[in-house]
Amino acid sequence: MKTLGLEGTVAWPDSCVDFYRKTGIWKNQTFAQWFDEICGKYKSSTALVDKSSRLSFEEFHLKVRRFSQGLLDLGLKPKDCAVLQLSNTTEFYISFLAMLRIGVLPVLALPAHRDIELTSYVKQTNAKALFIPENTDRFSYTDLAVRIKENCESLEFIISTEAQDSTVHLSSLYKEPTETVETNAGEVAFFQLSGGTTGVPKLIPRTHDDYLYSVRGSADICRLSESTSFLCCLPAGHNFPLSSPGSLGVWDRGGKVVLADNPTPTEVFPLIEQEKVTVTCLVPPLIPLWLDQLKNSQSSLTSLELLQVGGARLSEEMARRIEPELGCHLQQVYGMAEGLVNYTGLDDPLEMRLKTQGKPISELDEIRIVDEEGMDVKQGEIGEVLTRGPYTIRGYFKAEEHNKSSFTEDGFYRTGDLASIDEHGNITVSGRNKDQINRGGEKIAAEEVENLLLSHEAVFDAALVAMPDKYMGEKSCAFIISTEKLRALELRKLLMDKGLADYKIPDRFEFVDSFPKTSFGKVNKKQLRKLISEKITT
Repeated sequence: MKTLGLEGTVAWPDSCVDFYRKTGIWKNQTFAQWFDEICGKYKSSTALVDKSSRLSFEEFHLKVRRFSQGLLDLGLKPKDCAVLQLSNTTEFYISFLAMLRIGVLPVLALPAHRDIELTSYVKQTNAKALFIPENTDRFSYTDLAVRIKENCESLEFIISTEAQDSTVHLSSLYKEPTETVETNAGEVAFFQLSGGTTGVPKLIPRTHDDYLYSVRGSADICRLSESTSFLCCLPAGHNFPLSSPGSLGVWDRGGKVVLADNPTPTEVFPLIEQEKVTVTCLVPPLIPLWLDQLKNSQSSLTSLELLQVGGARLSEEMARRIEPELGCHLQQVYGMAEGLVNYTGLDDPLEMRLKTQGKPISELDEIRIVDEEGMDVKQGEIGEVLTRGPYTIRGYFKAEEHNKSSFTEDGFYRTGDLASIDEHGNITVSGRNKDQINRGGEKIAAEEVENLLLSHEAVFDAALVAMPDKYMGEKSCAFIISTEKLRALELRKLLMDKGLADYKIPDRFEFVDSFPKTSFGKVNKKQLRKLISEKITT
């Protein structure tokens, strides 16, 4: 099987590659070439702002070049992997683009990830370096990284944004650039993370060619320009704020990226006024928080022209409040790190933008809506979304067995999302058919949490399901059958001690004597979801 320049990856068929290159869909341009080009074109314009720095494209370019030299001097080389867990700071982008420049492959972890997730990423990729953010009052990333290093033989370097005896201080890696490294646009540039439905997080290999195509297409759809001022207040490593069109799309058009530590109104409203922010993106649970705080805010949000909402389903009720109350245009976004991204158009009628998640980036995005037998349903009917195209992967990294169920023989990715398509080609997402919970945009694999709960000696069986939530869309509820009396607090502590990310810890525990079963003898999670839904609404 042909690979993307790295064992364990799955390439597009040669016929697709030839067509994408011949038609110019893939430009055979690496991230290094792309970054050199845009920084040369917009060099005096402001590229990046955070709470402690403001960089022009020229200054940004030099920092990336210097940092890439420091990584080479440290001992990293092309096709080495590094887990990047930095928060929303200039250092995240400098580290990310520096690695892409020299062919080191970043794995885009999130600040919320803990022992279980990080250990998995390091071991799957044999990562040599782990980049961590500053410690907080509540959590020590240094202690976390030291534990990871003790358990992972490949890990040589812990690189931190603050000085620690056990880490390499990030600021020490800026060196005078002397070396250049040739990279290949058709090979893997970095890894993103799949929410997944199994206990082991899956890695998504993205190439220079396919990812830059989606970035440019997204920037076109959103009509970005040099006057764009984009607020990135979701985690910078997420696919949504990175490339849909995100920071990369903004820079492609010479715009400015403004970073916020978090998306709370007290943090971001003053930034929107100060930096004349024109575009930002949020997940649905943040919408009521923003709207509720508007009346108490002293900041003017009149510069805001476009609010993108994605990551989870946005209720029509909440969608209807956005334009009249925030005074900006609503754009719904539906996509996945595996590839496919859809947008409502800026000129679409209001009802279309309120009720659908729009159309895909590319005319070459193929979408099928199928029933449980894999047969195409009629227009307007709900089924599972299958997709393939020029920026949708053909397989997860080192996951040959899992790929057999996640991809069809002819290359369609089974998204696990349930949706319909109307006569205009717009997608409307209605839910999931995979055993996964979408907690305000954060995906939780039920099996991962269940396996950890089962490690408690008094837990006989565990089943994690979604329960409805007004703000998050979904939260998680763990149904537990135990051999002795247990408290929720005890199980929460177990999961925290195991190193599970906070957002994966169940929001609620229900202790029961037995689980309902399907006709095949499996746990009937549909019935469990119904039980908890009825319980919390009565």
